[in-house]
Amino acid sequence: MNDLMKKCIEACQQCLVDCKICLTKMAGQESMNDCPLCCVQCIDAVNASLNFMLAESKWSKEYCELCAEICEYCADQCEKHDHEHCKKCAESCRACADACRKMAA
Repeated sequence: MNDLMKKCIEACQQCLVDCKICLTKMAGQESMNDCPLCCVQCIDAVNASLNFMLAESKWSKEYCELCAEICEYCADQCEKHDHEHCKKCAESCRACADACRKMAA
């Protein structure tokens, strides 16, 4: 496992935590956009990418590429809210997207 993959795994783990926190705190609250639905999808994408990277699968890059797109979408949605947990989620999603793009390159 190279350093690029290790950094991507760490970014994915942080994104996973922050998306779960955002999802939990948004439960039952009104949203003007796809937050918290995007967090559900982001959690699934990040989990899949993590699983493929940890298995050192030949499909890791493809999963990371899609994960980056989903994380960017989630960041776009969450950052529109004033909640601190949404801002943190957006920040983690952007970092994850960046790490996943590097992994997919």
